[in-house]
Amino acid sequence: MSISWPDRVVTAATDCTDILQKAADQDWSVKARDSDWSCREVLDHTALGLVGYSGLLIAQPSDRFTGMLAGFNGQSIPVCLEGVRICATILASAVREADPQVRAFHPWGNSDGPGFAAMGILEMVVHTYDVTEAFGLDWLPADELCAPVVERLFPNAPTGHAPAETLLWCTGRIDLPGLPRRRDWGGWDGTVR
Repeated sequence: MSISWPDRVVTAATDCTDILQKAADQDWSVKARDSDWSCREVLDHTALGLVGYSGLLIAQPSDRFTGMLAGFNGQSIPVCLEGVRICATILASAVREADPQVRAFHPWGNSDGPGFAAMGILEMVVHTYDVTEAFGLDWLPADELCAPVVERLFPNAPTGHAPAETLLWCTGRIDLPGLPRRRDWGGWDGTVR
C-alpha cells in the first residue's frame, strides 16, 4: 500500500523532531552545518517553510508568496520541536484538502499539493541533517521518505544510490561516489509533472 503525501509529511516531522529532541539540552546558538544560521534559526526557517507552503496551497497565488509567517519567539527547544510537528500537521492538512487541480506559486516552479508536501519533507530532513551534524548525532533521513521527494523534485537526480544520500547530494550536503558535492545546487523543480 502506498503512503499518502500528507502521511509522509507527518512521518518526516516525527522522525526529525525525535532525533533533534536528543540535542534539546545543547547550545542551539551554534551554527548549523555549513550554514550562517544557528541551529535555532534553522528551526524557525523550517517552521516558516511548512506554514508558508500551507498558506500557498490555501491562497493559491500564481505570482508571489503569501504573508504567512511562523516563528518561535524564544521558546524552549522542546516547545520549538512541538511547533515543527504542529506546522507539519497544518501542511499535511492543507495537502489533504487541496483539490488535485490546485496550483500555487513557488520560485522554483509553481506546484500542487504533492509538490508542496515534497518541499516540506525536504526542508525538514535536510535541515535536520544540518543540525544533527552540528551536534554530532549520527542520523540520515529514511530512504522511504527521501525516494518520493527525489522523484518529485529532482527529475534529473543521479541513480544507483540510496535515496537519502541522493537527496542530500541534490541539496548540496554530501558527495556521492564519482560525484563531488554540489556547492551551488540552485534549488529543485517544483513544477507539476
